Amino acid sequence: MVLRIITGIIGIAIAAVLIQIGGTPFACAAILLAVITWFEYCAAFNRAGVSTSYIFGAITLILMLCCAWLGNFEEMLGAMTLGTIIMFASMVILGSRPTDICVSAAGLIYLGMPFTHLILLRFLTDERLPSESIDTVALPDISGNLSALIANFDLAHVQALFNIDMGCKLVWLLFLCTWASDTFAYFVGSAIGSHKLAPSISPNKTVEGIFGSLVGTVITAIIFGHFLFGFELTQMAILGVIMAIAATLGDLAESTIKRFSGVKDSGFLIPGHGGVFDRFDSLLFTAPIFYYFAVVTGLTS
Repeated sequence: MVLRIITGIIGIAIAAVLIQIGGTPFACAAILLAVITWFEYCAAFNRAGVSTSYIFGAITLILMLCCAWLGNFEEMLGAMTLGTIIMFASMVILGSRPTDICVSAAGLIYLGMPFTHLILLRFLTDERLPSESIDTVALPDISGNLSALIANFDLAHVQALFNIDMGCKLVWLLFLCTWASDTFAYFVGSAIGSHKLAPSISPNKTVEGIFGSLVGTVITAIIFGHFLFGFELTQMAILGVIMAIAATLGDLAESTIKRFSGVKDSGFLIPGHGGVFDRFDSLLFTAPIFYYFAVVTGLTS
């Protein structure tokens, strides 16, 4: 547990820096994580006797994410489509098994599209150029006494600390809701969980944990989305419910794959958490759903 918490704190700190910086570091980190997740996905199925397209799939994935980075959505779809066609053509040319090709092609959608939407979300609105300044709310002068500081410090000053572009706000909200769902489900389920949710897939998941996830994610979405970022209260409450459900389904989907493959963890790169696939399983569902929620409800305007 201690190792899990320490690793989690370090991971959150790194994620915070990348989210705030955006640009090339964020995009490169997303591409790296996607490729690692792809190899862990392939390794899991290889344990079950399925030979996936390791290298070609990784190349296609990188092309998809690079197109998203450049804002070329049509080119991204083109890369995915062409990669899928070539994979299925290999059944004829190389005699590949249909099962192997189907699992590989499904992986491009299952892994590639969420990370693609994560990058698109971060660059959904124009980021400031290095030469442009950020307009901020003047922070109170800390040279005065403490009472004066407290009197002058209001929500506007807190928001000034997070005076960031819209894409950054949205990615922060996505990660905060996803982390909240996983965290509240884990701790509430561990504390009072007694009714198994899906024992054949994930024995540790409980109904009580899911209710904890729902409540915790809604509260998180309202606190950060409404009070800090200024989005509508009702939208944030709805978003919290959707994110909690999506995160749970994403977790269970990856658990199903691991159960099928006979592996406990997808990897070992993150001490106390397993692999990258284990850590980002919920995000595979929440990222694209959050993206379209933001577009449809007008959060980006």
